[in-house]
Amino acid sequence: MSRTRGTWNTRGTWLAGIALAAVVALTGYAVLAGGGDDEPTGKGTPSASSSATATAGPAPDYTVPDDWTEPEQWAALPRGSRTDKYGSEVGYPHTTEGAVSMAVNATNTSIEPGKDAVDGQVRVYNSYISAADHSDQAAQQIEQAGQETDKKFRRQMGVPADGEMPPGSYVRTTVIGFKVLEKSDDEVSVWLLGRVAMKKGELEKESISHIRLLMGARWEDGDWKLSGQASVDAQKQAGSSKPGMAVLGDAQFSEYGWVAIREAS
Repeated sequence: MSRTRGTWNTRGTWLAGIALAAVVALTGYAVLAGGGDDEPTGKGTPSASSSATATAGPAPDYTVPDDWTEPEQWAALPRGSRTDKYGSEVGYPHTTEGAVSMAVNATNTSIEPGKDAVDGQVRVYNSYISAADHSDQAAQQIEQAGQETDKKFRRQMGVPADGEMPPGSYVRTTVIGFKVLEKSDDEVSVWLLGRVAMKKGELEKESISHIRLLMGARWEDGDWKLSGQASVDAQKQAGSSKPGMAVLGDAQFSEYGWVAIREAS
């Protein structure tokens, strides 16, 4: 039985791919039409990233530079006021920071023993996707995409297609920075910079890649939601322009306009 109800028009499917991109970064599985933009990672250069209309691509490992440069801007994003029945933080303030916080929490993902990609993306669909983008077709697409992501991830790790993942294995995506593109009272478009950590088992070395996503959020029914139309509008606004990529500690992190995220209290 499907874990989701409801579907998507073209905008909704586009947004489903954005929601999956954090996990997809390590698998190369594309939910959307179009290709990702892969860029080298290193001090003074962008890392592998995702365009707003495609999934992300893997980046080489990055070593934090010895000459750490403190980001010029930090933000402690507001928390949601409650947890919904799917376990997601919701009820964000009607502010730009509230919209960004929702997008960040929708993007932060984890695949590990007992928690697969389908679980995470179904939760995102139910908690954070605009009602305008819900449909039976969309629900099926996001579940199928999650299943395919799980399969490809397992193949990459060299583990069986079925059964539990190895102890200590995971893929974790954490948004480390953001850059607001456009904002109004009820709509916000924002670039997110994410760090994807992958480990194949307890004794394996962790590998790191980075992704860049463009998301659009709209205020509806008293909360911020990821919106396919808002995201399409954001992509039109951005055109071919994308902020450069840099990790925390790199001087270019601030030069590219990224705001670092500080854990809210």
